[in-house]
Amino acid sequence: MYKYLSLKKVKMNAFIIAGTHSGVGKTTISVALMKAFTESGKKIAPFKIGPDYIDPKFHMIATGEKSYNLDSWLLDEDIITYLFYKHSKGKDLSIIEGVMGLYDGSGYKNRGSSADIAKILKVPVILVVDARGIYTSINALILGYISYDKNVKLEGIILNNVSNKDHYILLKDVIENELDIECVGYFPKDPDIQLESRHLGLIPVEEIINIEEKLNILGNIVKETIDLRKIERISSIHELGLKKLSIKEVGKIGNDLEIAIAKDEAFNFYYEDNLELMKQSGIKLIEFSPLHDEKLPESINGLYIGGGFPEVFADKLTKNSSLLKDINRKAHSGLPIYGECGGLMYLSNGIINKEGNFYEMVKFFNCKTQMTKGLQRFGYIIINFEDIKIRGHEFHHSRLVDIFEQDFTYKYEIKKLNQKIKWKCGLAKKNVLAGYPHIHFYSNFEFFIKIISLFRRSIL
Repeated sequence: MYKYLSLKKVKMNAFIIAGTHSGVGKTTISVALMKAFTESGKKIAPFKIGPDYIDPKFHMIATGEKSYNLDSWLLDEDIITYLFYKHSKGKDLSIIEGVMGLYDGSGYKNRGSSADIAKILKVPVILVVDARGIYTSINALILGYISYDKNVKLEGIILNNVSNKDHYILLKDVIENELDIECVGYFPKDPDIQLESRHLGLIPVEEIINIEEKLNILGNIVKETIDLRKIERISSIHELGLKKLSIKEVGKIGNDLEIAIAKDEAFNFYYEDNLELMKQSGIKLIEFSPLHDEKLPESINGLYIGGGFPEVFADKLTKNSSLLKDINRKAHSGLPIYGECGGLMYLSNGIINKEGNFYEMVKFFNCKTQMTKGLQRFGYIIINFEDIKIRGHEFHHSRLVDIFEQDFTYKYEIKKLNQKIKWKCGLAKKNVLAGYPHIHFYSNFEFFIKIISLFRRSIL
């Protein structure tokens, strides 16, 4: 569905902040560096490896720039290179936040890992290492990461949870005297400056009252504890082989369409590249709030309801009964709607929280969603939708219950890669399609064209 027009080499400044494991402090340190470099006058292009929606919002506040996902499991390598260059062009420095541990991905080839992206883009890596309760053994840990894959350019170390400057110097001397790698700085041990989490990762920026103040504090800390000049030197050795991408098949297929998109504290999980591709195709996106607006925008051709935390705001959503009725009535009248994860929950009869309380939602699909203590689905998936194969991702703590299956049909046949586990999702009724999977439109342009065709049904 796409082709390449030319190939050229371009020089760029970039680095990846990776970690030894999840929870080591990648996001806090990445955001702090983004803030510090931005305040120094640099134009930063922020990125997040993997399918995360929350971390990029912290990046955006820290830099004033949109942050984009790079995912080598969801996307082809040439697409990743194209998107990376597209969003880095004109910026002074690209800062890429990693995912999980450096080598953690899908399958034994580690597709989707920070290391995989580092090799595709030929970007140097700075590794965040937890300094708590460790001394000389830290070298064995770091050496393992250096040695595991020689094709990954591991160029620097940042130590996290350091007690004080003397503690840092002690560990720095141990590392640099024995290993061929330099420490570029540290981050202090202080629970008051850590970014808070909940069941799907960090608490979103929309819910943090003092987020600007907190990011200012983080930026000021790294100015004192991390050598930004060393990091700039490490980042300046990057050369990218770029294939110019042409996606003429998409063209202006969205011309004349006005699509309302749910955007507020409850619904904010969207890939920025999805939204930009929609605009590129000619669609006019009109934001509305399921929490605060009493009715849908006028003269729209469809709705796009992404993921988020409708369960956290269930009480407020159910109290906005005028909007719920408006969406229900228009959906039954044929208004096209595409929903992902939280969007599916919102379109159901309602949400049952962990305490057993029920909150009524749109009541379009005759089923309910029940919150659970553990994850119901987590990880990468292959979706078959009308004989189109799509790579997607699921991550949710809810499941469908009280299902009246005669009310709708299932359009998604889903399976785990290299596993026998299969299931159905993608609820379809009238002109509405909603399922748990999150889908990056660049993973398959055929699916994107199908979604545009769905929205076109309103004006046929």
